[in-house]
Amino acid sequence: MFWKFVLKRIGQTIIVLFCVSIIAFMLIHIAPGDPARIVLGDSATDEMVEAYREKLGLDQPLYIQYFKYIAGIFQGDLGTSTSYQQPVAKIIFSRFPNTILLTLATVFISLLISIPLGIIAGVHQGRAIDFFAMLFAILGQSMSTVWLGVLNIYIFSVKLNLLPTIGTGGLEYLILPAITLGYPISAQVTRLGRSGMIDVLREDYITATLAKGIPSSKVYTKYAFKNALIPIITIVGMQLGVFLGGAVVVETIFSWSGIGQLTNQAVGNRDYAMVQSLLLVIAAAMAIINLLVDIINAKIDPRITLQ
Repeated sequence: MFWKFVLKRIGQTIIVLFCVSIIAFMLIHIAPGDPARIVLGDSATDEMVEAYREKLGLDQPLYIQYFKYIAGIFQGDLGTSTSYQQPVAKIIFSRFPNTILLTLATVFISLLISIPLGIIAGVHQGRAIDFFAMLFAILGQSMSTVWLGVLNIYIFSVKLNLLPTIGTGGLEYLILPAITLGYPISAQVTRLGRSGMIDVLREDYITATLAKGIPSSKVYTKYAFKNALIPIITIVGMQLGVFLGGAVVVETIFSWSGIGQLTNQAVGNRDYAMVQSLLLVIAAAMAIINLLVDIINAKIDPRITLQ
């Protein structure tokens, strides 16, 4: 059953990636702007632009360009970036560690705050801590990421002069983008954790467990929290896939040299090979994360079957 499920999901992933490759290819080609003109500049003559288009293979029919691109993927060649004049794969995987670092820091900060806060709020429903948790969640889900990023820069960089504004480097450069990216997901996890705990604590088996004289702290952490954890894992897994795909807005605001910033630059430069390959990598990352989330949920709750 397990391997049948895995093989089925791999097949679905291949189909999704194939569709993504087609959509990405068509969207970037119908977008306004000529990559040859962008690379050569406005001073280039029409003959120079046409010669460069021929060098890139952009003078060929779209279906031929697409099949050449797909054939290159099967050979491990994602193409050459027109912006960097380097292999696309080399550039993407040189930026990927920065995005992974930002993703891990974001998830760590989010869960460190939201899971305890959500559990405590669910257990103490209607009390002051519950009100604080709901206020924390509402504010986090209401704020724009752009506004939150600018606010963090204004407070921690401009006013307090504690942290650098932009750049990629050590821990001091990581804190602001991680907080900006993590607060909305932290707010969402807090709300889910609270509602999950409230629902689980109303179950008959929790009441029976408490009636047996088992300490409430053990009941909350060992029995109730385990079942309340399933929606949290699902939403964190989904967000993890998005983060690994690159948080375009946050990485651009803080000039964090990751996949998100690279995507923004590639679209602006009409870097066809880069955009297509980035979308494939992002789609593959999200598919793998979703598969792992399904497996983890099934292991936590046996009632969930791998269908």
